[in-house]
Amino acid sequence: QVQLVESGGGLVQAGGSLRLSCSSSGSILSFHHMAWYRQGPGKQREFVSSITSDIGTYYADSVKGRFTISRDGAKNTVYLQMNSLKPEDTAVYYCNAVVVRDTRYDYWGQGTQVTVSS
Repeated sequence: QVQLVESGGGLVQAGGSLRLSCSSSGSILSFHHMAWYRQGPGKQREFVSSITSDIGTYYADSVKGRFTISRDGAKNTVYLQMNSLKPEDTAVYYCNAVVVRDTRYDYWGQGTQVTVSS
């Protein structure tokens, strides 16, 4: 069983920056990919960014050029650097890890709140 713990959320003014961290109890190098999702008030959970085992990175159009995903295999941690934050980035951010064996297994963290004030 993989446990994921997010941290780094908080309150920031528009234009500011935050760095989210997702620490894994298992080796992140064994995952097919890891991702960040978010769920804003009254909205469905949406994809933000992902990083694959071969370090390919993907971003939602809404965050492209502002957010950067990275990982540290030695620390079993994935990061999301968020710059130029906007009020519409306000959401609970969730870390996701995907393992693919005979089938797909998804693991989720508990989420961390990011609030961007205007």
